[in-house]
Amino acid sequence: MAVNAAERTAMDRALHLAARGPRGANPQVGAVILSPDGTVLAEGWHHGAGTPHAEVDALSKLAPGEAEGATAVVTLEPCNHTGRTGPCAVALIEAGISRVVYALDDPGAVSGGGAERLRTAGVEVESGEQADAAHALIAGWLTAQRLGRPHITVKWAQSLDGRAAADDGSSRWITGSAARTDVHHRRAAADAIVVGTGTVLSDDPALTARDGDALHPHQPIPVIIGTRPTPAAAAVHRHPQTPLFFDTRDLHAVAADLHARGVQSVFVEGGPTLASAFIAAGLADRVLAYIAPVLLGGRRLALTEIGVGSIGEARRLVVDEWVPLGEDLLAVAHPADAADPAQTTNPQSEGAA
Repeated sequence: MAVNAAERTAMDRALHLAARGPRGANPQVGAVILSPDGTVLAEGWHHGAGTPHAEVDALSKLAPGEAEGATAVVTLEPCNHTGRTGPCAVALIEAGISRVVYALDDPGAVSGGGAERLRTAGVEVESGEQADAAHALIAGWLTAQRLGRPHITVKWAQSLDGRAAADDGSSRWITGSAARTDVHHRRAAADAIVVGTGTVLSDDPALTARDGDALHPHQPIPVIIGTRPTPAAAAVHRHPQTPLFFDTRDLHAVAADLHARGVQSVFVEGGPTLASAFIAAGLADRVLAYIAPVLLGGRRLALTEIGVGSIGEARRLVVDEWVPLGEDLLAVAHPADAADPAQTTNPQSEGAA
């Protein structure tokens, strides 16, 4: 049976509801319950980790038996596992739902399989309705699930001869205003912005995402990595988000901690040492290299040690875009040996919990 007009309209509404939920460790999901004649009986969405999932949130607004023979329209395949909440597939079956229309398959090896469980129980299931729109809504979550950690972008600005600063350490400004505006736009799209303690102590950055003199509506969480203490008067303490401090050099541990906190995307803004460490650790999913038409010479390289001992060990990149920004040029690239994220799934993924 094809998806009908009432179900398509309900999916539009479910996607709108899903966007109300917070970005985090769990996906944003919306649900609408329809009567057999297409009337909306109830709506729900996922309000955050540990709260009822969208389907259960919607069902909770109905009296016992009121969902009998109804259709559930959901933006993500109903889950099939018990975490902090029970399986949504079971909740729908027990409520008497006779048909489920959903947009995206759940990618989790543990949480997936809800559609098959529903079918086994005699529930009619249709998938793929407005899948592109649902994917766009939770793309960050899906990527983090596939990687098993946040998606990490490593950014630096450099002279044409590969320097991050002049020999005296001065670096403001290698690039022009168009490039700096682009950086702040990309900061605002990230969940967290990462620097090392060396950058904090030498530059005292605010780590905000700015639009001219104003702040972007979304501000990334500032993350400082390193063993040296951050001064109490540092500008980062005045950030709209509470900073996170990691007294470690173990970047994999930092990535795991951020993933557990629900951080889906990380923007590494630290200096050459931190950028090089992320690349050496294999934790750079995207590289942003802002290249200015200026020559500096000297010792202040944009990258230092990244674990390359010979040309055969070079870390090859695929350039996705060359973006002109005023007089500067931005190279957007990803590692050539990176697996296609659309073809990989984190076996430990448990979907929404």
